[in-house]
Amino acid sequence: MTWHLREPINSITHLAGAALSLIGLVLLLVKGITHGVSAGELLALNVFGLSLIALYTTSGVYHMVHVGQKALLVLKKLDHSMIFVLIAGTYTPVLAFVLRGPLRVALLALMWGIAISGVFFKVFWIGAPRVLYTTIYVVMGWMAVFILRLISSAMGSFGVLLLLLGGVSYTVGAVIYALKKPNLSQSFGFHELFHCFVLLGSLLHFIMIYRTIG
Repeated sequence: MTWHLREPINSITHLAGAALSLIGLVLLLVKGITHGVSAGELLALNVFGLSLIALYTTSGVYHMVHVGQKALLVLKKLDHSMIFVLIAGTYTPVLAFVLRGPLRVALLALMWGIAISGVFFKVFWIGAPRVLYTTIYVVMGWMAVFILRLISSAMGSFGVLLLLLGGVSYTVGAVIYALKKPNLSQSFGFHELFHCFVLLGSLLHFIMIYRTIG
């Protein structure tokens, strides 16, 4: 059946990621409700889970379907835009559980402001240089280092380790994507490798957030 798919490995891995993200969201909500987290924290968990589902579903569909160039361009814009959404979506529960008061509101507004700007950036300049938009993704993701001490106080050293390892995984994937190498084989090139590192980064950040609840 995979011969019907436009990019078999890329579509299968990220559609699997979407299914796992749905399961992950349920696990987050069950644990959150069981531990009596606040309504705001529960909303933040929803945002994280839904942003994962949105990214992997959009990516999976984009790499799966055979459609005309116009439709494919729309899907490509959605695919790239969802990266900004996932970055902000990952920040949301981290900030919700770590910070309180005006600083939390300010940083949430900042991250989602950048994400919304990034979506417009990709929609209206999908042909931007690969190195440029990849760098924006990476810089946005690593802005967490500025509050690393606060994150450590709330999540502990292992939580920080998971945060950093997830960031490293995403960054390695981004570098591979920007450089378009290595290509391990004809069927498993830089793009497929990039997708695997993205999945690993998501898994590490999911574990970080899950263990922070309660």
